[in-house]
Amino acid sequence: MHLDEPGWWYGEARDARLRLLRPLSRLYGFLVQSRFRRRQPYRSRFPVICVGNFTAGGTGKTPLAILIARLLQADGAKPVFLTRGYGGIEPGPVWVEVGASDAARRFGDEPLLLARIAPTLVARDRREGVLMLETGGHSLSAVIMDDGLQNPALVKDLSLAVVDGVRGLGNGEVMPAGPLRAPIEFQLGLVDAIVVREPQNGAEEQGDGIHVLLQQRFPGPVLAAHVVARGETAWLAGAPVVAFAGIVHPDRFFSLLERLGARLVVRVPFPDHHVFSRADADRLLSLAEENGAHLVTTEKDLARLAGGRLSGALLERTRALAIDMALEERDLKRLSSLIEAATQQQGYPRRVVRPPQL
Repeated sequence: MHLDEPGWWYGEARDARLRLLRPLSRLYGFLVQSRFRRRQPYRSRFPVICVGNFTAGGTGKTPLAILIARLLQADGAKPVFLTRGYGGIEPGPVWVEVGASDAARRFGDEPLLLARIAPTLVARDRREGVLMLETGGHSLSAVIMDDGLQNPALVKDLSLAVVDGVRGLGNGEVMPAGPLRAPIEFQLGLVDAIVVREPQNGAEEQGDGIHVLLQQRFPGPVLAAHVVARGETAWLAGAPVVAFAGIVHPDRFFSLLERLGARLVVRVPFPDHHVFSRADADRLLSLAEENGAHLVTTEKDLARLAGGRLSGALLERTRALAIDMALEERDLKRLSSLIEAATQQQGYPRRVVRPPQL
């Protein structure tokens, strides 16, 4: 169910539309829960680690999935990403080809980012995807399921939910009356741990509030994380920048650039998963030329540019700011322990199979 996100989902005042939409919300929540009651999930012979969220929209699932993959790789494991491929046209199961013609249209932008870290399989039907992994003879020892917390097709050995520290759970209502994908008490029962993406730049009070609320309502670990720039960023200090982003919350990206010292002369937000047109490219190039500025965007947007039909000057002139999700040492150890417990429970790393060519 895809919806353009109404601003009143996260407003402080109760919106009058809530009363009209609540019957639909109850029906939607009932349908989500009934899918779990009716369906017998498939248990893979590989450990399955799911990274999801409670609400519609972006919260930071992809950076956390990448962090988990790197932790596994550092331990000698061979993780594979399993993703629905939101925004792409391939139903799968199909392996993501980063350099393929029109890759962003085929696979979606987030799978292209994941595929730079580890082999990535797009499958709308997650069970079919896992069966392909199990029967294809590929070299892997763990499956990282990007999104799918509300999907009952697979047994998950570890389920993590990412929560936005500023926006929290919004008005606490289920779609379409609010941002929740199902009643929160039901969803809390699906996860083993929650990762709160802590706010920055003066929003600490909101972050503390949702952290405390979740600790009161959820008996498991509630970990704190934040986004940091990856790599060298000195080139941004004092530099004039035309920043553009087609993500759920572009202001976060713009604020991060400013915290790194960039001088934003123009901010150009686009809708999430925006497909850039020739007119967009001409506009952005003109803005950069007029202001003598760098063009800077997110890794996700640059992947969509590089994997799309539109390339040329815009792609050549644009630089991406790479980001990572970081946890304090204490919480990172707790996350690592959860991953270790999930993978050991399933026999990792003894389930690595003979590798063919991917």
